Amino acid sequence: MGYKRVLVKFSGEALAGENGHGIDTKILKFIAGEIKTLVDAGIEVGIVIGGGNIIRGVTAAADGIIRRTSGDYMGMLATVINAIAMQEACEHEGMLVRVQSAIKMEQIAEAFIVRRATRHLERGRVVIFAAGTGNPFFTTDTAATLRAIEIGAEVIIKATKVDGVYDKDPKKFADAIKLPSLGYEQALQDHIKVMDDTSIALAKENKLPIIVCDMFTPGNLLEIIQGNFDRCSIVK
Repeated sequence: MGYKRVLVKFSGEALAGENGHGIDTKILKFIAGEIKTLVDAGIEVGIVIGGGNIIRGVTAAADGIIRRTSGDYMGMLATVINAIAMQEACEHEGMLVRVQSAIKMEQIAEAFIVRRATRHLERGRVVIFAAGTGNPFFTTDTAATLRAIEIGAEVIIKATKVDGVYDKDPKKFADAIKLPSLGYEQALQDHIKVMDDTSIALAKENKLPIIVCDMFTPGNLLEIIQGNFDRCSIVK
């Protein structure tokens, strides 16, 4: 196995499926099945999910009616909704799961505590980190990088709708070129939106590799863990 402890980042939009909003339970079930392949292989798994399928803080605050700070807190709460849904889906597949929130809400999630999260992982439980960093003006990409560093994950796997990093949007440009690997500096200087700049800079500072892959390719996550990088891109 290439990695023992990983953090997987999913976008909230991916949970919406063709609907464009809300949660598609078929996608939840698929993702839970993919996570289970990692758990069954003895991998310790942390998860961060965005909230864009429900609301994004930047979008909510775009016309000035809602302040950015309030919009971001609304977005954090959206990630909690997604985390609870993912918890249910993973438990339905037979996994042990804990949700830890950066915003205290004792009735539905544990408060985020690094030592407790690490202990859960050591005992084979999946830990879903919700509510971002708990602070406005930070994305869930940054939250994912921060949590990965805090729990000692060896890699971040960003599961997206494409099979890696391209020099431009492959959905818009037929001549887009896939970049199998690139450095942190290239990603920052060329504004290649692997993750937001803050999260990439944080990953660079802590020498944390970022792997970008297609979340809808069955078995892809486990292949990456086993060292097969044919269907992904690596930033390191």
